[in-house]
Amino acid sequence: MSDQTTTRRPCVPALEAILGDTIPVLDHGFVRVVDYMGDDGAIVQAARVSYGRGTKKVNEDRGLIRYLMRHRHTTPLEMCEIKLHVKLPIFVARQWIRHRTASVNEYSARYSILDHEFYLPTEETLGAQATGNRQGRGDPVSKARAAEVLGWLRGDAEQSYAHYKAMLNLDGPDGGTADPQVEGIARELARINLSLGFYTQWYWKIDLHNLLHFLSLRIDPHAQHEIRVYGEAIARIVEKWVPWAWEAFRDYRLEGASLSRMELAALRAAARGEAVGQPDLEALGMSKREAREFFERFPEIAPEK
Repeated sequence: MSDQTTTRRPCVPALEAILGDTIPVLDHGFVRVVDYMGDDGAIVQAARVSYGRGTKKVNEDRGLIRYLMRHRHTTPLEMCEIKLHVKLPIFVARQWIRHRTASVNEYSARYSILDHEFYLPTEETLGAQATGNRQGRGDPVSKARAAEVLGWLRGDAEQSYAHYKAMLNLDGPDGGTADPQVEGIARELARINLSLGFYTQWYWKIDLHNLLHFLSLRIDPHAQHEIRVYGEAIARIVEKWVPWAWEAFRDYRLEGASLSRMELAALRAAARGEAVGQPDLEALGMSKREAREFFERFPEIAPEK
């Protein structure tokens, strides 16, 4: 760790105040800001460089950021970067890594020994398979069923970790070698026995444009709960870091709507006072699923049953 020094680069006091602090997530996880580059001003600076010397500013800074977000001019957002230290269950990491627009360095279980920490859902988040969504969960199961499943999850994790330590020959009272006469299995092999619920850690560096895309998917209500809570923690960090960009993202992307050609035609018809039913939507080219989703988004237009 280098000594603290003064700097001439832009700093964000709200982010400096939490730099290095761990934000708890789930039962053993966390998110921690390690470093960042840029702020709202960096977005504006990058956008205005294209206007050339001596040209007039198109608008005040907040308005320009909103213009960029509204018209999806995303390159200036790439001028801001953030580096996070994240501790998360392995199954969450496998979802997370699908976002291939970041630099990642993960804790190595070939080199180090994984901690005796694994994720257990709460009774409230232990849901049954959803009937209308093949990859999601529905209502919570009964308390009796939850207790049974949680018992299995805890028991299996404890047993697999005990075997993990035994393979490493690390069952000694001080955490050292249990029996000098017993061969320890290589760490890269012993880890095979651990379940996806065990925790891993990584450093994750990403630019703001791609981070906002990550958040648009991972804090969506349809995202899996265990990754959504990480997304919500990061969203609170982003709001402190670039408040104008976050405001514009929330207004135009997160809580805004993108409409298809058929949806625009249906809304124009409704605005003219015309009745819009499912046959009308299908005539515009929507599938039955698209029509159902349209009426879910705009229930005021849906025909009475």
